[in-house]
Amino acid sequence: MTPATKPLDIGHGVGLRREHFARVLSAPTRVDWFEIISENFMVDGGRPLDILMRVRRDYPVVMHGVSLSIGSTDPLDMDYLDRLRRLADRVEASWVSDHLCWTGVGGHNTHDLLPMPYSEEALEHVVSRVSRVQEKLGRRIALENPSSYLTFAASSLSESEFLAVVAERADCGILLDVNNVYVSSVNHRFDPVAYMDSIPRNRVWQFHLAGHSDHGAYLLDTHDHPVPDPVWDLYRHAVGRFGAVPTLVEWDANIPEWDVLEAESLQARKVRDKIVAAELQPEGAS
Repeated sequence: MTPATKPLDIGHGVGLRREHFARVLSAPTRVDWFEIISENFMVDGGRPLDILMRVRRDYPVVMHGVSLSIGSTDPLDMDYLDRLRRLADRVEASWVSDHLCWTGVGGHNTHDLLPMPYSEEALEHVVSRVSRVQEKLGRRIALENPSSYLTFAASSLSESEFLAVVAERADCGILLDVNNVYVSSVNHRFDPVAYMDSIPRNRVWQFHLAGHSDHGAYLLDTHDHPVPDPVWDLYRHAVGRFGAVPTLVEWDANIPEWDVLEAESLQARKVRDKIVAAELQPEGAS
């Protein structure tokens, strides 16, 4: 993949979850692709991997990790990266992504996506680590903007500025999580549209859509609700700015029946297709 080249638009997908294994294998679906949590399949055998390979015969697969810990000061886990590469090669992943965060330090995994200070020192650290990860994997990766609930006094850049510079300097992609932008914008009182408008168009490989929980004083990124109206509105702006970008609906808790999840993905397709069609319509046409 040459610098600044985005992956192909593969349409609209959902996460491959155990609750839907039987349905996905039993009959064709109306989604275009599936995203997996990488760590759930980084094994040499077993039923989940067997099911994944059967799904892969019919659908593209995107890998999304939660343990890369790109912002940590711990050394990169080379065994983890070896297993990640083997899985990516095995399923011929359309692309591999993880989060702009850290998940542990001192060899201890917190199993949470922890926010980073957006400083020049952290920027150089992350760019260097992304470059080494991409060399080890033999492919470029995409980084997702996290949801967050606190900021650091040491930050000298905004999150969107930090993410944009990392993508440019490390020559990686961006997984733009629309729900996370909205959640963080409410929690930290910034303009989510301005955030998106500061992200370089050619770096966005994928969108995430999801639901969240309103706790009054803050929003919590829970992935256990349908996509709410403010996130749909922000998605419309994202499509208008970035164009036809592959879009995934995340639903990781209180997982609904397949038809409900599929309907959310179809709604995202409807929203995107309407905006893209309007952009392509000649000026003055009705």
